[in-house]
Amino acid sequence: MAYFDAASAAPLHPVARQALLASLDDGWADPARLYREGRKARMLLDAAREAAAEAVGCRADEMVFTPSGTRAVHTGVAGALAGRRRTGRHLIVSAVEHSSVLHSAEVFEAAGGTVDRVAVDRGGAVDAVGYSAALRADTALAVLQSANHEVGTAQPVAEVAGICRAAGVPLLVDAAQSLGWGPVEGDWSLLTASAHKWGGPSGVGLLVVRKGVRFAAQGPVDERESGRAAGFENIPAIVAAVASLRAVRAEADQEAVRLRELTARIRARVPELVPDVEVVGDAERRLPGIVTFSCLYVDGEALLHELDRAGFSVSSGSSCTSSTLTPSHVLRAMGVLSEGNVRVSLPRGVAEADVERFLEVLPGAVASVREKLGAPAPATRVRSAELVVDSLGKRCPIPVIELAKVIGEVPVGGTVRVLSDDEAARLDIPAWCEMRGQEYVGEEPAERGTAYLVRRLG
Repeated sequence: MAYFDAASAAPLHPVARQALLASLDDGWADPARLYREGRKARMLLDAAREAAAEAVGCRADEMVFTPSGTRAVHTGVAGALAGRRRTGRHLIVSAVEHSSVLHSAEVFEAAGGTVDRVAVDRGGAVDAVGYSAALRADTALAVLQSANHEVGTAQPVAEVAGICRAAGVPLLVDAAQSLGWGPVEGDWSLLTASAHKWGGPSGVGLLVVRKGVRFAAQGPVDERESGRAAGFENIPAIVAAVASLRAVRAEADQEAVRLRELTARIRARVPELVPDVEVVGDAERRLPGIVTFSCLYVDGEALLHELDRAGFSVSSGSSCTSSTLTPSHVLRAMGVLSEGNVRVSLPRGVAEADVERFLEVLPGAVASVREKLGAPAPATRVRSAELVVDSLGKRCPIPVIELAKVIGEVPVGGTVRVLSDDEAARLDIPAWCEMRGQEYVGEEPAERGTAYLVRRLG
């Protein structure tokens, strides 16, 4: 089985396993106690904190360990907003942040705060000018990921950090996807990360709060981790997490070159091997191991199952995966095709032969899913130079498949009106038009669902 979902969770690094086992004997006691066992545990914890701070590029007393990367984000956002409540109740995030950031923003809004969500381009990148325009006198905090978790696009963190610093606004950077590849550049104020993204054990997050940043931890606190992460530290897991971070950093430059070549190969060859595919994400400013593409007329969940049966573990931001019936918020913000979406995120050390085998298997897997979905015939009626396709009650990609089948039945300049009550159609039909050289006219309310209008150009 080839594991191609490292962006979700990287396989445990051998160094992490060794460090975890080695620290179990000395890291079990309470590091706050003064007896021998407690001192041993404290030494392990302090050494891990120093090493983590060196890797991040901060002071050891600015670094705390949390029970997860998600908890680090929630604690960091809430603490920074509370610490600057006298400045105002305004938060800035990008439209493609990880769900942990967006959930924190929703909680803040529910409590009376205001949130600006900065748009991204079709490659998934923010423009630093967007953050500059969103800044207000009452802005308490800005948040920006270092690189996107779904499409791999790297963000202009250093530029945004400089803009925020000049305005006196702290910037929190979610570095979960990038920290294993190197430190985050720029004059940022807070940083979060998660060990399982770089090959450490799950259940260890990092939260860095620079000196001078106003911060008020929310909820019950205790004396541990500067009052910012209550509860007993999992010292063996922390030691393993930091040991693996140092190990992957030592390998990062060489491995990045290799993974970039492999993902560039996938980006180039998938459109050659599979018709009607859109490769998404910035082609240049991106993480080494992630490549994402979307296939027209394909159900994302069905394609993932087909690839799983062929021996490949991949993930999807498609609207049709089992976890959600709405398009990925990242793909929606980018305005790209969501149906049949596949994210390939290669783990360190992946064999080139596995990538080649994936490229051999993919065309057959897509063709098989398309064949199974091609059966439903569109129900149409003619209105002179217009066709109406009734796709009510059908999930994407069926409405797009039915549109594709009938577009040739109207004259050039004629229109097809697609009736659909699936939210994904709002994204996928315009994306299909752009890919196929047709004109997306817009949408209109219908008696049931929504009518999406497409004009045939050729």
